[in-house]
Amino acid sequence: MTTARDIMTPWAEFVRADETVYDAAEKMARLDVGSLPICGADERLKGVLTDRDIVVKVLARGKDPRSCQAGELAQGEAVTIGADDDAAEILDTMASHKVRRLPVIDGNKLVGIIALADVARALPDVPVGDLVDAISTD
Repeated sequence: MTTARDIMTPWAEFVRADETVYDAAEKMARLDVGSLPICGADERLKGVLTDRDIVVKVLARGKDPRSCQAGELAQGEAVTIGADDDAAEILDTMASHKVRRLPVIDGNKLVGIIALADVARALPDVPVGDLVDAISTD
């Protein structure tokens, strides 16, 4: 049985909720990624910040990325997957929440992230195609 732990990108990198959006953007550029998990001082996941969030919710609204904190963009409870959840659960969670990236949690600790590309590399074509269709339709 393929689990989230098997296909995730192990990743300890995140942005703290009290860091600025500018700092988050610099980190994304340095790591060459399009998103970062947002964690609080307790290192618990608060949300996920994407490059699109920065453009749409900060820059396009005239906010200053040097004074806006990453945590301000964390909305509601983050959609996650457990490290030992199986491939079917990964596909179902991504499809039902229409997300392309899933933080992977072991207990309360962020241990990795699963991107659509990770799923595409690890799983058969038909379920992946169904997932892409589910995520891409409104």
